Amino acid sequence: MTDTLRPVENAVIEPSHSPQKLKRSIGVIGGTLLTLSCVTPASTLFVVVPDLFGSLGTATALTIAIGSLLCIAVAFCYSELGTLVPSAGGEYAMVSTLAGRLAGWLVFVLSLLVVVIVPPVIAMGTADYLAPVVHLDPAMTGAGVMLLATLAGLLDLRANAWITGIFLVLEVVAAGVVAVLGFTHSRRGLGSLVSMQVTGSGGHTDTVTAMLVVSGLAIALFVTQGFSTAVYLSEELENPRRNVARTVLATLAISSVVILVPVVAITMGAPDVKALTGGDISSMVTAWSNSAVGTFVSLCVALAIINAGIVMVIQNSRVLFASARDKAWPEPVNNGLAKLGRFGSPWVATLVVGVPGALLCFVNLDTLYGVTGVSVTGMYLLVAVAALLARRGAHTTTPAWRMPLWPAMPVLLIAVLAYILSQQETSYLLWTGGITAVATLYWALYLRPRRDTRWLVSIPEDAQV
Repeated sequence: MTDTLRPVENAVIEPSHSPQKLKRSIGVIGGTLLTLSCVTPASTLFVVVPDLFGSLGTATALTIAIGSLLCIAVAFCYSELGTLVPSAGGEYAMVSTLAGRLAGWLVFVLSLLVVVIVPPVIAMGTADYLAPVVHLDPAMTGAGVMLLATLAGLLDLRANAWITGIFLVLEVVAAGVVAVLGFTHSRRGLGSLVSMQVTGSGGHTDTVTAMLVVSGLAIALFVTQGFSTAVYLSEELENPRRNVARTVLATLAISSVVILVPVVAITMGAPDVKALTGGDISSMVTAWSNSAVGTFVSLCVALAIINAGIVMVIQNSRVLFASARDKAWPEPVNNGLAKLGRFGSPWVATLVVGVPGALLCFVNLDTLYGVTGVSVTGMYLLVAVAALLARRGAHTTTPAWRMPLWPAMPVLLIAVLAYILSQQETSYLLWTGGITAVATLYWALYLRPRRDTRWLVSIPEDAQV
């Protein structure tokens, strides 16, 4: 690489502001609870999966299963890189260290796209699932959820692990209820999972093509995307060299089961393909049981969305905190975002994430789902490239968890992800590409000319041994 990252100790750091470190306070269980809460299986099942049902019909379960298998390779990359470079910067710290500063900066921008768009979009779904109890305005409710998540994000991370853990139990119970009801009211066999049928715009049944499944993989990858949160928490995990990998892999396994099993049950239990394509899971649950059970499941989903908001604010604030500590912005901005509060949380970064997220609830963000899918796929692609470079030079002897089947695993992943990107809608690619181009200009005009004082990705000293 022509512009690879130099060790921080050899770079010129502005003297009055030494890098701050987050407090190590959680183990594998706490980290897994927080990470699972970011995957938020129930809100994914009830908010994201219905859109997949609408476009993929009976092929939805197969698409999610393929996406989960691909995520195993992605999780291997995250586990190795997250233990090699345990930083709150997550993907951008890993990629910057191994593939160069520009690549790391682009990953940072892609991750920002994901973390800015997703929380308010999911938060706006809260009102729909509170409807059995009270009718609320979706935008106002979403904004309230974002502000509540912001307040929770200011607390100690250990306290948040317990809060989100309790909510997580409720949403897993809701997903389990849906699975049991779907299987006990099954109308078709396992063969329906590969029947590839969807109801078209004219009301007739169409066949789902293989290309449509491939294009749907970008959203399917997003379904379990939250397992990467373990990497963002690596500075606050005890013994990160061991626990980051355990948390990443455990979270992917649990979330895949919690999401995929109910999807299979819904596919088999839906009255017909038209009802399945409609994606109204709450109505199907009520039809399988009664209104009381439907209300219980809806309330659990509402809590799951609040839970997801809390964890996403926590995750996203850590990314901004790390970017400020690594001098990504003009100095006044860096000083503000790097401030730690009474409970050890980056309070300014938390407010910067949460308050704009509340405002975004009043903006129509539906079309940005496609941008999110492209961003996640592109981010995974660059992480896979970094994993391919993870065993060269000094990194060869650095203590870290090492993935099996290297380098075949990242090479295969790069090829598959590049093909998935090529099958996405042009408009989504243009939006993401345009934002990436602007980010590249910022790099070229501001960061690169100041390479000795800006974008100095650091690894906490206690994580380097």
